[in-house]
Amino acid sequence: MAERVGSSAASCWRRVRALEAGGVLGRTVRLVDRNQVGCPVDVICQVRLKSHEEQLGAAFERFVRHQPNILDCYSMSGDWDYLLRVVAADIADYEQFLMRVLLRHEAVATASSHFALSCVKSDTALPV
Repeated sequence: MAERVGSSAASCWRRVRALEAGGVLGRTVRLVDRNQVGCPVDVICQVRLKSHEEQLGAAFERFVRHQPNILDCYSMSGDWDYLLRVVAADIADYEQFLMRVLLRHEAVATASSHFALSCVKSDTALPV
């Protein structure tokens, strides 16, 4: 990185550390190939809660944070309350999660699942 920006390694690391300290840069991660670890099925799941009571939403969000197969969760405007991105080993695995875990949560009224046929674009880089 230092060579690319025409700087010394020490100077570059100081800048990186300053960006981390300032909250501009978050944690460092390595991206895992889902297919290589047995999670090739990618599902977009829309969730509607039973009500918009604050405690119910908070309970659902705590639940989501503890589900390793839910990779992303967004609180949404519109007809659905949440949008989840869920990975699974296969459709049967997702069905088990949906029927025995997600739909049994006290806050969940209903869900709608959409299976990805292929990934056209997946990026983590921001356009800055």
